[in-house]
Amino acid sequence: MRGFARRHTVREALSWLDAQLRLVEPEDVSLRVASGRVLAAAIVSDVDVPGFDRATMDGYAVVADSTEGATPYSRVALRVIGDALPGSPFSRALARGEAVRIMTGAPMPAGSDAVLPAESTEANPDAPGSVAAVSTVSPGKNIGRRGEDVAAGTPVLEAGRLLRPQDLGLMSSIGLPQVSVIRKPRVRLVITGNEVLPAGTRPHGYCITDSNGPMLAALAERDGAIVDFPGLVPDEPVAILAALHADADIVIVSGGSSVGIEDLAPTLLATHGELAVHGIAMRPSSPTGMGRLGGRLVFLLPGNPVSALCAYDFFAGRAILALGGRPKAWPYRSLRAALARKISSPIGRVDYARVRLEGGRVEPLSVSGASVLSSTTRADGFVIVDEDSEGFPAGADVDVFLYA
Repeated sequence: MRGFARRHTVREALSWLDAQLRLVEPEDVSLRVASGRVLAAAIVSDVDVPGFDRATMDGYAVVADSTEGATPYSRVALRVIGDALPGSPFSRALARGEAVRIMTGAPMPAGSDAVLPAESTEANPDAPGSVAAVSTVSPGKNIGRRGEDVAAGTPVLEAGRLLRPQDLGLMSSIGLPQVSVIRKPRVRLVITGNEVLPAGTRPHGYCITDSNGPMLAALAERDGAIVDFPGLVPDEPVAILAALHADADIVIVSGGSSVGIEDLAPTLLATHGELAVHGIAMRPSSPTGMGRLGGRLVFLLPGNPVSALCAYDFFAGRAILALGGRPKAWPYRSLRAALARKISSPIGRVDYARVRLEGGRVEPLSVSGASVLSSTTRADGFVIVDEDSEGFPAGADVDVFLYA
């Protein structure tokens, strides 16, 4: 057994980590699977949308001057010379006094400059083949102009955008069958411990069931990763080292990260790669480590589940988000509210306090208890006490990061 030579501050650990973060390379995907992905390059349209002037209402395409003076009491007759339908334009030009029956979305006939809405017309039984205008229409009325949605040469989406369903619709409207997005980071999840049973197994004897695997896999996928988690890894150097060499951008090890006789991962990483950070002045998660092996980032998270959750959010999750082109900030909503009771913390350590919201106030649940995962399920979120603070008194306004 040995203690940590020193404990890095959270700021120091984040500084080292941020210096390592680079975007992974882009890949082309079809629009069908692009929602929620990060756009790798700006999209500039090379077409107008729409590509023609079109009707925005059902009615009659007309020369607007033809309706001058039309009222319900002074109807103006217009000769109907044909029809225009979506995808099937009227083939000739129309003149003053003529009308083309037109549907919403249909191309405007040559010579027309307005659409007289259907409700502004009446049948004209005295003149078959004509329609009576009962109100005027001004030039340009009820017409969607060419390029009014998207003009050719216009940037429509910026690089780094998290694509939404409507973005896919816009890209499809300008004729893109696929899009370049940042590749999802590949994460190898390594859960160690000879006392750990596979997730979903009923605990028995002195064995515990894996809770970190399902939790960390879900967190990494939430943050945009593709997770490889083939199963538990025994506390054996050969097995752990093989897992550290996985074909992945990031390796997350949970368990065996501290300084005990069975904490093998730090020594293996230091021997075969770089152990840049080991031991951080925070509670929980103080045994957390970080480094590199080959081209991959390696995170050594504690086995205690609350510690694993905290260390993931501070460090591993930040890396996954950044490599995948997403903002590095926590993906949690936050609110500001007053503390019901004080939270104490020593200077020089960051504390992660689980809290519950009760009656509009913040009720601290726990700062310690790294193995009590239920403290996070009872909590609505957490409060961070920075290393230069001794905590917060009762009644102080604090920022609460909400789990949901």
